[in-house]
This record gives sequence, structure tokens and C-alpha cells, in this order.
Amino acid sequence: MLKTSIRPRFSDTDALGHINNTVIPVWFLEAREPVLGWFAPDSNFNRGSIAVVRVEVDYLAETRFGEDVTIRTRVERVGNSSFVLLQEVDQGGEITARGRTTLVHFDPDGRRSRPVPDEIRSRLEQHQE
Repeated sequence: MLKTSIRPRFSDTDALGHINNTVIPVWFLEAREPVLGWFAPDSNFNRGSIAVVRVEVDYLAETRFGEDVTIRTRVERVGNSSFVLLQEVDQGGEITARGRTTLVHFDPDGRRSRPVPDEIRSRLEQHQE
């Protein structure tokens, strides 16, 4: 499992005083950055990377300004060219949101999916629960 700490910004709040629903998927993206690095360790995404093909978010409770959150990221499934990440927002010991993101290993030249390399598959499987 990967963990990422985030300090909510005041600008992340909405008129109701809680973190806006559009912010949580951005936090999930930020918490996926280590996984992006496995596919492009030198940040050269022209040679291949991953593409998001599905995102689901369940908002379970209010996430509020003024208290840091922890995003926990784990791997649910690894397929031939795709994988699914499960993510949770934890604030003060309460899970306030859950997300599931399906990503595909992508060839930018051929504009199509390609198999996840064995070395990366092994790393993904280390974070599978």
C-alpha cells in the first residue's frame, strides 16, 4: 500500500465549507504519481505511459479544511495491459471517500494499449491486497 499525505488548501473548499467534490479526484491523481514513475522513471511519457479509462468516486463523509488527509493507494487487479487502483481518503481516522481507477499501459506512437512489462507487473503486485 502506498500512502500520500495532503494538506487541504482553503481554495479546495466550497460554499458549504467542505472539500469540493472535484478536488478528491485530483488528490487521487497526486497519490498515483509513484505508480506513474514506475512506467516513466525519467518522466519521459513520450515513450509510453498509462491512460485513465475509468474513474469512480464514492463520497462517504465530509472532508474538511484544517486537517491533513492521507490517501491510501493499493492495487485491486492487474490484467494484461490494464490495472485497477483502489484509493481512500482518510481524515482523522475516518474514511471520507473511496475511489477506483482503471488504467491502461499505453503506447503513444501506436495509440493503443500494450502489455504491462513484467518488472512493473511485479511492482504492482507487491501493492495488491
